Amino acid sequence: MPGFYSAGFESIYRCFTGSSEVSQSEIHAPVPRRHHLLQTESQKWMYTPSISPGSSRPVSPTMAHDRLSRHPQLSFSALLEQPAGQKRVVDEQCGWARKWVRWMHRSGMRGWVIPVSMVGAAWIKWLVSLGGYSGFNTPPMFGDYEAQRHWLEITIHLPLRQWYTYDLPYWGLDYPPLTAYHSWLCGKIGSWIEPSWFALDVSRGYESEDSKTFMRATVLLSDILVYFPAVFLFVKRFLRHRSGRTQHVALLSLLLQPAVILIDSGHFQYNSVMLGFALLALDSLVVSSDLTAAVFFVLSLAFKQMALYYAPAIGSYLLGKCLFLGPHHGRSLFFRLAATTILTVLLLFLPWLSPAAIRNPLSRIFPFNRGLFEDKVANFWCASDVVVKWRRWLGAPGLVRLSTIFTAAGFAPMVWGLLYGAWSAAERTRGDNKKQDKKRVQISCPTLVVIPYALLTSSLSFFLFSFQVHEKSVLLPLMPATLLISGAESGGVGEDWEWGILFNNVAVFSMWPLLKKDGLGLQYVAVTLLWNRAIGYSPLNVKSGAVIRVLSLSSYGAILALHIAETVVTPPARYPDLFPVLNVLISAAVFGCTWLWSIKRGAEIGWALAGPPRPRDREPKASSVGRRSVHKMSVEENT
Repeated sequence: MPGFYSAGFESIYRCFTGSSEVSQSEIHAPVPRRHHLLQTESQKWMYTPSISPGSSRPVSPTMAHDRLSRHPQLSFSALLEQPAGQKRVVDEQCGWARKWVRWMHRSGMRGWVIPVSMVGAAWIKWLVSLGGYSGFNTPPMFGDYEAQRHWLEITIHLPLRQWYTYDLPYWGLDYPPLTAYHSWLCGKIGSWIEPSWFALDVSRGYESEDSKTFMRATVLLSDILVYFPAVFLFVKRFLRHRSGRTQHVALLSLLLQPAVILIDSGHFQYNSVMLGFALLALDSLVVSSDLTAAVFFVLSLAFKQMALYYAPAIGSYLLGKCLFLGPHHGRSLFFRLAATTILTVLLLFLPWLSPAAIRNPLSRIFPFNRGLFEDKVANFWCASDVVVKWRRWLGAPGLVRLSTIFTAAGFAPMVWGLLYGAWSAAERTRGDNKKQDKKRVQISCPTLVVIPYALLTSSLSFFLFSFQVHEKSVLLPLMPATLLISGAESGGVGEDWEWGILFNNVAVFSMWPLLKKDGLGLQYVAVTLLWNRAIGYSPLNVKSGAVIRVLSLSSYGAILALHIAETVVTPPARYPDLFPVLNVLISAAVFGCTWLWSIKRGAEIGWALAGPPRPRDREPKASSVGRRSVHKMSVEENT
């Protein structure tokens, strides 16, 4: 095919060897060029890399044999490496994170990189927490800080059955039970330190310095206990075939992600706990701990229902693995996953299992009566509402149905790709006996390499098209986008890297009206610039293609112009929300393009993963005419 083969042997030889010289024998016997997704000089696309004679790495226990070796598994870490033949960026173009990691390695302090990175990230989060927060000194309802504090108050003073029914107009609990259990634990510790912080009813709006310090500490401690280990396991498992320096830079890029820091440590929430559990589920999938992954994902859903954004991707991968394992092992895995998931959900909802009680948490967790969107969120509905007044044309039931159709259509290509990819891989690696089929149980499904793109597609579909979306929900598609950045090369040579950073920066900008209201303008600028400088990004050095280059320059130009206009121009009285609406239009355009790119990128990798058709090993059965001819010849020979 034109896109997969090249007539120029010299470029092929350079791609695989890195040399500019071509021998005469190689010219006479050219080798077809493979798709760029399959090109690598170290075979790191394979699940198990080839071991050189001087390598110190042990042979992986998951090395495939026989039929499995004909369909080797691909590595997410190798997918994000530079295509062969491209030079590494020069030191001047690298971010300070890579320079610092290189200096630590060369100075013999490699073992200190991870602890210093985690301590530094925690310190930055704490510095951001010294600023403003949601609802500071704004009675009577205050903001998200008071909501979280109030939940600590009601969970330690009321029976479990009243948690979802007590005084709902004043910040009634509207998150799943794991958030309630977390609030109960933090409230017990806080009331042991100072009971007045969480006295029932009389402590509403309590904002002493000591209580704020305690509340901020609960956010940071939750990060350290859940999110930090999840990030550490990701770089160790997903990027296990990459160098130690690349893993350390990836760790820094994930820990310093600006949107999570600004919302959790600034605005005040516990989103990193939900994201940490979801990331732990991914970490478990890498080592084929599928039941553990199911438990962690249920915990993520039980902490915040927005983790449902990831459900189509995670569910499709696990269902695809059941297809990949074959009828016997796949059926067994399916029933074990179903039993594990149901049992975990039942344990979490145990206090509300009666038919009358279960309605209270469910009605609070899925509030369809709140409307299509809240405030100015950069999704399809809010952006198009400038022209089409959806809420006037359709009632709440109609909008729920329409948004469900749009959301399902948004992630449907991803679901089909994961299922078809797993089924195709199963057909290519099907063994003739149970012993060969059993080898597949010990390895991950080949579609694991597509998981970050699938998560991005699924979560963006929910963010753009689903019912009742908050501006802070953009944190969910930001996580897989940041995972793609962390595994890519520093310096901006790949489209994954550039699309991921553009999406991150515009997502932070989309939350600017919220951060401005909280008094976090300085933190907004400082953390965003710190992260971009750390990973070595410059919008003027976009190299991947015309689309991302034009989109980046136009987006950053519009963002800068809007910030300048907001400081020097007063919006007309007729349009008081002029600047927030412009923010929505800019951000939603970039989010929509990123969603389309994620579908395209996932399709490319899925196609490369499936590969061209391979002839079956078994010889086709002879036709009836052929069998008669053979029988006649054998009779004549015998005669």
